[in-house]
Amino acid sequence: MKKLYEIKSEEEIKKEAEGYQNPFGLVYDDAIVENIPGEIQIQPISYDRDGIKAAANLYFPAGYSEEKSYPALVVAHPNGGVKEQVAGLFGQKLAEQGYITLVFDAAYQGASGGEPRSTDKPQNRVEDIHRAADVLLTVPGVDPERLGALGICGGGGYTFKAIQTDKRFKAASTLSLFNSDIVRKNGFLDSQIDTIQERLEQAAKARNDLAQGKVTLTPNMCEMPESEADKLPYDLYREGYYYYGKQYPHKGSTFSYTLDSLIDLMDFDARQGAELINIPLLMIAGKKADTLYLTEGCYSAATGTKDKELFLVPGAHHIETYWKPEYVQQEAEKMTEFFDRTLKNRKAN
Repeated sequence: MKKLYEIKSEEEIKKEAEGYQNPFGLVYDDAIVENIPGEIQIQPISYDRDGIKAAANLYFPAGYSEEKSYPALVVAHPNGGVKEQVAGLFGQKLAEQGYITLVFDAAYQGASGGEPRSTDKPQNRVEDIHRAADVLLTVPGVDPERLGALGICGGGGYTFKAIQTDKRFKAASTLSLFNSDIVRKNGFLDSQIDTIQERLEQAAKARNDLAQGKVTLTPNMCEMPESEADKLPYDLYREGYYYYGKQYPHKGSTFSYTLDSLIDLMDFDARQGAELINIPLLMIAGKKADTLYLTEGCYSAATGTKDKELFLVPGAHHIETYWKPEYVQQEAEKMTEFFDRTLKNRKAN
């Protein structure tokens, strides 16, 4: 089978990681720092995504051999995030459990190409997942009958949408799912319902400006001073400010998106078509997360599968599920148990 990706050169890897202690630019805790024979490996790659050069990292299990058969996972990052943060963390942890994982940057974001930068349209994010599956299935050793998906935060909402119709995926999990489009329309916890029309007018103006070459971005939350961030009304945004801006920052990560994206975001709902999901589904969220209603809404809508579970992490807020060791351990163990049952233990070709 023809590979749909290229391995990045040492020069490319070094350039992208410039300014970071980790030689691959990874910023999560306990990240792999070198490829040691017999241990898990990381391989930065690029591939074509409808004319855009997409960037991703492949993680391989210890003792990987092209002659063997492996279960594999596509991993989608949160809104504003990049592959070097929480998505990479779980990509690595699942590789440690015997999975080949592909963790990619969304088009128009991170190290992937696409202009204008920070375009955040749902159809793009869903297609990113389909394309990542195309690519992963050409990696030597990947068993097409044991392909799964993991989506985190916004990547969880788009993964939930992608698996509705892409039957190559045999099992899927989400972590702290964020149905971006409901939030962009109604506001977080329905706090902006009264301004929907006004914000659509602003998005329409931004679309017109874009046609004339002017890009309008929404404010970047991480650029505000700490004193203002501490006053934000929701755990999601207060803790997100510190995770993305202070604890695990990355130059490719941003909380801005093009204002015209709202035109598409407001006309999309990950729950639409949820009854088409007929594969095993694990949805993980913090029990104290103020975003829990978004996971619960999608979970309830997934009426087409009899094999589904909602796993709540005691005491955890949304952002805390990304990095707190005691929560990450629980989540990784639950994902491993789930994917072992639904993917690894399926009969290999």
